[in-house]
Amino acid sequence: MLLDSIQTQLDSLSKSERKVALAVLAHPDVTVAENITALAKSAQVSEPTVVRFCRSLGYDGWHEFKLKLAQNLALAMPGATESPAQDDLAADLINKICSRSINTLLDLRNHLKPETIQRALDILVQSNKIEFYGQGSSGIVAADAQHKFFRSGVPTVAYADPHIHSIAATLLQEGDTVVAISQRGNSTALLRSVELARKGGASIIALAPSGTPLAALATVLIPIDIIFNIDPYTPITARLAHLVVIDILAVGLALKRGPEFRKKMQGAQKALQEFDIRLDSFIR
Repeated sequence: MLLDSIQTQLDSLSKSERKVALAVLAHPDVTVAENITALAKSAQVSEPTVVRFCRSLGYDGWHEFKLKLAQNLALAMPGATESPAQDDLAADLINKICSRSINTLLDLRNHLKPETIQRALDILVQSNKIEFYGQGSSGIVAADAQHKFFRSGVPTVAYADPHIHSIAATLLQEGDTVVAISQRGNSTALLRSVELARKGGASIIALAPSGTPLAALATVLIPIDIIFNIDPYTPITARLAHLVVIDILAVGLALKRGPEFRKKMQGAQKALQEFDIRLDSFIR
């Protein structure tokens, strides 16, 4: 995901920082093996430019960036970068798809910053209402998020229709929160709704790529940096990353609600189990 993050942020980097990015993307293994002087020479920039590039990506400097890159390359599953082919056997598909999914989750674990998740949870726990906005496959993630979050006891709703979430956004106010979900971060309709929600005073938690228009509008950005133009199967792993982040936030919110709320959730779960038992008896 680090290489994906660099790729998605190319347009937001300065001309000289972009040279460093392209050098890293072209030869990530060499970047890990060599020092900052060698990378600067390869990119035809100064060493301070390399440091600025690292900081633009959110790292303290060269050493932290290099360590993260080494971890990414070391943890990559075999087959994670291979695209499914027309003549693949079932065994090939299992290896490629599972490896790609595992690699996505490993990258996500290594790049999610605890302080970012904490900031998002602090907003969610204070929210009077939580609305999830998404379109296309992100709309499906939004619906899944609403299904998980409504158990938190906070009023929640999910909208995948751009006309509906634009209307809903105008009704939001301070103390409300929008969780905007996007694989590309540049949907005009979604951006308009987020801007309307911000105008009313609502907080925005965005699950989107870094350096995108949606990321710029976020109160808290949870970056999901995955390249989309490799092959048509890439959105599978992007959706998986979004779903895992939603799970983290949902569980975190439930825990923040305290032990009394936990008892209520357990009571609801028990009632559901009893209903399932009665329904099974009726069917038999």
